[in-house]
Amino acid sequence: MTELNDKLRSNGYIPDAALTITLELMQKLDRPLLIEGDAGVGKTSIANSLAKIHNCELIRLQCYENLDVQSSIYEWNYSKQLLWINSQNNPEKERDMEHIFSQEFLLERPLLKAIKQKKAPILLIDEIDRADEAFEAFLLELLSEFQISIPELGTIKAESIPQVIVTSNGTRELSDALRRRCLYHYLDYPDREREFLIIEQAVPNINKKLNQQIVDFIQALREQDLRKNPGIAETLDWSAALIGMGVKDLVESKELISKTLSCLLKTQEDCALINNNALEKLLNTVG
Repeated sequence: MTELNDKLRSNGYIPDAALTITLELMQKLDRPLLIEGDAGVGKTSIANSLAKIHNCELIRLQCYENLDVQSSIYEWNYSKQLLWINSQNNPEKERDMEHIFSQEFLLERPLLKAIKQKKAPILLIDEIDRADEAFEAFLLELLSEFQISIPELGTIKAESIPQVIVTSNGTRELSDALRRRCLYHYLDYPDREREFLIIEQAVPNINKKLNQQIVDFIQALREQDLRKNPGIAETLDWSAALIGMGVKDLVESKELISKTLSCLLKTQEDCALINNNALEKLLNTVG
């Protein structure tokens, strides 16, 4: 295992080998990393762990529909500008109107804040697929040159190069221009071995038999035709709930398990699908 792999594990993230190599390339090449995958597979957790490893600030931009420059990059502090103008109450004194468009009146939003840090931060641009293509165009200058152009101030270059993680749940196709500027990794649901290690680390008081039974159950559950597959967070919630209720063996606790499926199933359709007969079949897969 590489040093980065060990550091990720010690900071609460169990990576696969391919992800570790991609993260090492991201750091060596100073390139943004685009991570795609279903919701709940642990994309955001990667950024959190990297911030802990490097002991640096994590700056997060949560994307949403109609996200614009004012919310993501910068805007002017209009109230402060107005106060300054009103304070220049001497009619014979020439007002330096250009002063109100100086950095004194600039409000830094996540993207601008990220490139103005003395120590390189981790910049998480989360769920880019929720924003529209117009916003992607705003990102291109930042992702390729690590600079931002502000009409009133000119070009602001990065004081340090942030490590950029861009995540997408794949709800829409991203532009080729954005993909070209990023390294790429597809993050899938964990395999059996990795999910076992994730539970073992997050729920340290769980016994190995119950841990393996939970993994078997979750892996089989994800093979059902669910509208929303349980992610890692749901797996950990369920594991903690079972431990808290004194469960030591899934097979011997069928009735209790049926009452805890709210940790895993998040839609009415999925609850209806996993009825008693389906639950019985799932428990038959448990070792």
